Amino acid sequence: MDRSFFAILAEGFFSRLSFGIISFALPLYALHRGLSLTEVGILVSLNTAVAILLKPAAGKLADRVGLKKILTIAIGLRSLVVFLFPFAMTAGALYAIKATHGLSKSLRDPSINALIAERGGKKQIASAFAWYQTAKSVSGGFGKAIAGILLTLTASDYSRVFFAAFLVSVIPLFLVIFGVKQRTGLKAFAPETEIGHDEEEIVREGKSENFPKNSPSLFPFVILGFLLSGPAQMVHGLFPVLATRYAGLSEAQTGIILLGSSIVTVVAAPFFGWFSDHVSRKTVLLTRGFTNVLSSFLYMLSAVNLWIVASANVADNVGKAAFRPAWGALMTQVSGFDRKKRALTMGLMSMGEDAGTVLGPIMASFLWNAWGILVMLGARILLSLAAEIYAAIMSGSLENKEILLTEGGASGKEGISSRPRDPESPQFDNHPPDG
Repeated sequence: MDRSFFAILAEGFFSRLSFGIISFALPLYALHRGLSLTEVGILVSLNTAVAILLKPAAGKLADRVGLKKILTIAIGLRSLVVFLFPFAMTAGALYAIKATHGLSKSLRDPSINALIAERGGKKQIASAFAWYQTAKSVSGGFGKAIAGILLTLTASDYSRVFFAAFLVSVIPLFLVIFGVKQRTGLKAFAPETEIGHDEEEIVREGKSENFPKNSPSLFPFVILGFLLSGPAQMVHGLFPVLATRYAGLSEAQTGIILLGSSIVTVVAAPFFGWFSDHVSRKTVLLTRGFTNVLSSFLYMLSAVNLWIVASANVADNVGKAAFRPAWGALMTQVSGFDRKKRALTMGLMSMGEDAGTVLGPIMASFLWNAWGILVMLGARILLSLAAEIYAAIMSGSLENKEILLTEGGASGKEGISSRPRDPESPQFDNHPPDG
């Protein structure tokens, strides 16, 4: 772990700590300001919807201006968002601030993912994403707990709670400015292949015409992100309602289940990161669909049974812990075909994941209201099975793409291999490789 990656981990910890406080306090604050439950639901998901629309442009901007610069702007903008919440007295003001949060999210996500891909290490990239996810998971739980304590101690003084979140949100700004160093020049954009003189000169001049010819189409990966994310989110946002209204548990029992599941996530994420790096990324990627199916069956049997509900929620959190490192490694591999457009590629791929986050709960609520919870869970099982099949197909096609690159078939240049190579090594010269 170099200093830059440590700073990235710390940024994730404090950023999620700040918005753990916000995510707990904001819905209550919105109700306090007179918003209805429906309006609160729209408010909570508005930032993700805005981010989906803006991510392609934001990713392209990050590639052109610089990952660190755009990440710094995103963190500063997000701190401004937290600072403005206490001054929002109307629904329109809250929506405007939350939309600005969506803008900061669209700038931040492609940049931070690309920086992790650069600084995480080629042989342990899934582990890098796993540790980043672990840092965020731990701090998110702490943030919600801190928000609850502060609201209790201050007699629901939301201004003080938001001010505390603002102070925490400023810390990542200094971490990124002084702790993160982005690779520049040839080393930043050289593809992870052995290349000869012609390709080296193209990269040195800031062009990348030769390499996108080898890149796979991104749209199928956007669909993959949606299929892997959507079924999981169908239950994630509605779990408190499912546990209390359908399974008959108390609020205290539901809180204990959520706390225990968070601990499982912290332990599972690093394991799946190691497994993805050293054993099989495909297996880890397929884990989320399997756990979605398993948890759906358990939820069907969960009426008035604490342990079945807890087991189902643990299964969902295991799937979440497996998804992030494998998906991060997959984004790194796909974006590695044209590293000069890495942030743009990652922004486009994450659009599907964000779409699943927004549409999953909406679809689940519609099915539950129209035909009941069993139909909703049955639809979740079918979608998860479809995601498993699609993920297996996409993993196979990507492996075939790597084989073509190794054999030189995709580029038409014999001797180009997919083995990683350091552009600054003594062997990186101006002569084409033998053979």
